[in-house]
Amino acid sequence: MSVRRAGPSDLDALAALHAAAFRSGWSAADIAALDAVALIEDGAGLILVRTIAGEAEILTVGVRAELRGAGVGRRLLEAALESARADGAESVFLEVAEDNPNARRLYAGRGFEEVGRRPAYYPRPGAGAVDALVLRRALNTTP
Repeated sequence: MSVRRAGPSDLDALAALHAAAFRSGWSAADIAALDAVALIEDGAGLILVRTIAGEAEILTVGVRAELRGAGVGRRLLEAALESARADGAESVFLEVAEDNPNARRLYAGRGFEEVGRRPAYYPRPGAGAVDALVLRRALNTTP
């Protein structure tokens, strides 16, 4: 499979992938309203990245549960970094749940470093909330 830039005709597929990856998925209208570059690996995962004034933000990365650990997230992340660089970003930010070790390893392996924390940001049913770690990576370096 390969990652490609999604278009308006992919909004329903993006919403379905997001719903498959998260407890409360975003609708096609939610995704369209973000004004972000959407990249998709058909049937496997999605990533949304928005670039403004030299900085990019990864808004979401979602991979179907049964495909996690198969390199989909890495391919999506690499494509998003290239897209952000092409759109003039010098750095990329994202947030990750403190209790998500697989995603944290992926980001650390691609050069992201913790630059902040949002306490109790991600709700966890029956378990309170988990901090979000704010990560940053400069795009003029190679990890």
